[in-house]
Parts: sequence; structure tokens; C-alpha cells
Amino acid sequence: MSVHFSIPQTVLQHAEEASFLAVLRDYAVRAPHYDLDDLSKLDNRLEAHLDGLRIASTSGLETLLAQLGPHAIGEMFASAVLAFESGNAEVLSRLSEHLRGAVETERGYLMALGWLDWERVSPWIERLLASPEPLFRRLGLAACGMHRHDPGPALLAGLSHADPSVLARAARSAGELRRRDLMPAIRAHRQHKDAAPRFWANWATAQMGDEEALEPLRQFAEQAGEFQYRALCVLLAWQKREYSIAWIRQLMQNPEQRRIGIQAVGLLGDPVSVPWLIQQMGDLPHARVAGEAFSLMTGADLALLDLELQDLPDFDAGPNDDPEDANVVMDPDENLPWPDPPLIAAWWQAHGGDFQAGVGYVLGLQQSESSYRQALIRGQQRQRIAAACGIARLRPSEVLFPTSAPAWRQKALLGEPAGFGR
Repeated sequence: MSVHFSIPQTVLQHAEEASFLAVLRDYAVRAPHYDLDDLSKLDNRLEAHLDGLRIASTSGLETLLAQLGPHAIGEMFASAVLAFESGNAEVLSRLSEHLRGAVETERGYLMALGWLDWERVSPWIERLLASPEPLFRRLGLAACGMHRHDPGPALLAGLSHADPSVLARAARSAGELRRRDLMPAIRAHRQHKDAAPRFWANWATAQMGDEEALEPLRQFAEQAGEFQYRALCVLLAWQKREYSIAWIRQLMQNPEQRRIGIQAVGLLGDPVSVPWLIQQMGDLPHARVAGEAFSLMTGADLALLDLELQDLPDFDAGPNDDPEDANVVMDPDENLPWPDPPLIAAWWQAHGGDFQAGVGYVLGLQQSESSYRQALIRGQQRQRIAAACGIARLRPSEVLFPTSAPAWRQKALLGEPAGFGR
């Protein structure tokens, strides 16, 4: 085998792996079976392939650019990382041109802005924020939000922008940064006709203590779709407990709301609901999410404690038939363990006495700043998203914890060892 053949082959492999892992990571940050250590391993694998492309220099970048297509999210991520790192204005200009015609790849570009250190991307952020094009303006606002870096006057300008996507991103970033001074400007969009600005405006001000935002969030929590779980986490963190209990009882009356009702019970964390949760574990469509709610409350790891079924049921959730739901392929509970109700009932019989009725628990500990912090350290991603909302409620003036940030950045914020290379 000639050396001329082997190097491009290796470069191609690095390009394919980096692109694949970037897309996997995009899924993993919201997945029910990835914890911070899993995310750390994934990030290190991704970084190793990016390293291979860096070593290949120009041929690494050219290989990626040759594979850019209308749906090439991972290739866009890797290309943007390398282009920003090398300060290659010509390639960045090519990527901007590609973004204009392939809106789906914006996700990859955005991930690259969040992946790189602030010092690396900040010189380019000013240009994005100053762009007359909504596409680049929202990318600049998103980068500031992901890095929890205040963009200053650009945030207020974004909140009065005519484009709903810029508006939505400005509201989201303002919420992530807890810019209370901007509340009146964000609240102006509480009833926006488009779902995204309406959701992010209410999501942002709810986390600044705005009780009027809770009703619109309840509506999002009751509808399947991309905002449902985020709405639920913020709602249950900020809503008065008695209102949450009444609302969850109402959800339980409606068979179509069963899944979100189960998730709400887990987030509320009152052990009085455990017998009901165990009952739900006998119903195949809701068994796994009921197991997840039980684990979120009690801290019992079903796989580790052998509380899962040995013979997996013949069950296929398949694509759901909700035309409003963009996620028509992936079963959201696909990677959760199948709980074994009799074994879990026996476990609860033995351990239920450690829990106090009427008190909220997270991963087996009473809900508090320190238990939410523990959940951020050892919980799965869906649990960590909820924990970040819990901490935000208890520390109302701090920026939100970034559960999607690179693992080494999250570990640094949590004071955990960061793994190799960072």
C-alpha cells in the first residue's frame, strides 16, 4: 500500500467519524441514557478525530468541505471548528454561503460555536451580531447564550428584531443570562403568534420569577413537540407546589396526557406517587418512562440493581402520528431500561421507609441546591436538564447551568476532574 493512498484514507476516516460523532452528540445532550461521563467519553472521541483532521491541515478541511451537502450537519460542525481555529476567513466565507442555501446545516455551525473556547470565537461573534442578515444575527446571539457571555446592546436589539427566529434566540439567550433588566422587552412577546418566540419569551421570564409566564408554559407542557419537556421542567421548578399537584391530577384524567403526566410526577418527586408509578410500569407504552420517573425520584438505577425485565417485551412504539411533532422517527424512551414491576415493588417495600411523603426528591435526596448539584454530576441528561432548572429556581441571579456544553467545560464549572486533553 502506498503512503499516498493511506494518508487520504485516514483523513477520510477522521472526517466521517468526526461528522458522525457530532450528530450523535447533538442527540446525546438530550438523551435519557447519557450521563456526564458518557458525554465526556463522546467528546474525547470527537476531539481525537478533530485532532486527526487538524494534523492533516489543508487536506483535512478540504475533505470536509467536499462532503458538505444540504443535510451535512456533522460535516458543517467539523469544518467550522477547523476554520475558526485556523482563522481561515476564506473558508468561513464559503461556509456562510453554504448556510444561506442549506438551513439544516445551521445546527452544525451552531454546535461548533458552542464547542470552541470563547477566546477562539469571540473575534467573529461581533461580526455575526452586526450582520444585517437574520441568519448570522441569531447565530451570534446563540453563541453568546451558549457561552453565557453577555452580548450587551445586541441583546436588546435582538428583542426588537422583525425576524421571529432572531427574536426567539434573543429571548432564549437573555433567559440563559438571567437579564432581569430586559424583562419588559421580553414580556412584550409573551403572546407572539409564532411558537418559538412565544415559548422562549415565557421560558426566559418564568426563570426570572414572572408568574404570568407560567400559564403559557403550561400550554406548551401539555402539547407534544420540541418545547414540551423544557416547558415542563421550568414549570415544575417555579410553579407553587399545590398548583402543580392539581395540574398533574388533571393530566392523569386524560389518557393522551399520560406520558407527560408520568414525567411530571417524576419531576415533582413526591414518593406518595410511587405505587401509581409502579402501576404504570405494567402498561407497555408508558413502562419505560414510568421507570425513568421512579429513578429520577428515588435514585434507583434499574440496570445496576437488576430491576429490569430479563425478557424484553415485543413492543414497537414506531413513528408517532402527530403531524405537529417533528420527531416522527425516534421513540423518546427507546434507550431506557424496561422496568420489572414486581421487583421494583419489592425494592420499594424495602426502601420506601427512607422517603417522606409530601416532600420532593431528586435521585434519592430531598430536593435542594446540593441534591440538584449531585444530579448535575451523576444524573442522565434528561435528569440534568431538570436539575439545572431546579438550581436556577434556588439561585435566581446566576446564569443557567449549560447542560449541553462540552463536558470539560461542564466539569470545570462543577469542580470535577475534566478528563484528558483539557
